[in-house]
Amino acid sequence: MHKATTVGTLAFYSDFDDFVTWKNALQAELPGLQVLHSSEIDRPEAIDYAMVWKPPLGFFEQMANLRLIINLGAGVDSLVGRHDLPSNIPITRITDPQMARMMASYVLFAVIRHARDIPFFEQAQSRGEWAYRHPRSPGETTVAVLGLGQLGAKAAHELQRQGFRTLGWSRSPAQIDGVECSMGMETLDHVLGQADIVVLMLPLTPQTNQLFHRERLQRMRPGAALINVARGALVDQVALTDLLESGHIGAATLDVFEREPLPPGDALWSMPNVLITPHLASVAIPSSSASQIAANILRITAGASPENIVDPSRGY
Repeated sequence: MHKATTVGTLAFYSDFDDFVTWKNALQAELPGLQVLHSSEIDRPEAIDYAMVWKPPLGFFEQMANLRLIINLGAGVDSLVGRHDLPSNIPITRITDPQMARMMASYVLFAVIRHARDIPFFEQAQSRGEWAYRHPRSPGETTVAVLGLGQLGAKAAHELQRQGFRTLGWSRSPAQIDGVECSMGMETLDHVLGQADIVVLMLPLTPQTNQLFHRERLQRMRPGAALINVARGALVDQVALTDLLESGHIGAATLDVFEREPLPPGDALWSMPNVLITPHLASVAIPSSSASQIAANILRITAGASPENIVDPSRGY
């Protein structure tokens, strides 16, 4: 714990995270930090730091003395390029190892569920049918992890540890023991076409928006499964729905969507070969993330640069 030296005022905004839990975790690290919920802000010019997840447009406009923006998560696409951001204010993302473990466990669950044909058995159960399908060994299943940042690299590492043939793809060079890594757009379709299960873990940037359009999705192996734990806008959702209906894509586990919440009447809800979860594959954990946030606030107060800064030109 740091001493109770006054370090400024932090504004908190998130519709998905518990304010009191975060406030307690932050003040346990920095007792001198004032933490205000967005509804308590009466003097925006007094805000030094903003900790946010998908704040409304205009949120930052009157924060004339803002010194740091902390994004409550790994993906920062909802912040980059906003017109209301003060210029030259560093944006940081949370890189908590617990988030990487949480994501890896979700991906491992989803991959094993498809690799062991669990959707087939779920559907047989709904019919009251004892239907046998012989298990395959993990090495007979090829999994492609597309996106090898902190979260993707951890997931790929865990998959190869379980014995799956694991392919990795990223736009820049990466090396992970036991994972066959490729890089560059010219290799993407080749990697995609080898996989029985495709896991999307790429950041959303102008270059990756709708990267998985209809033609690219059609390059997946017939019957392959798709897992998306990144961003819904990476994928043409209409095309994905069509290809799931036709069976070209055999199954999907989807944690993210073009529109969130997914509208009640969307066709994906009623598909027996689709598992839907509400954007929860990995979330920031206050107890394990507060220390790195506190450390960055202390760096700012000391006139130093924070760690885990987002490069707006790249979008991550």
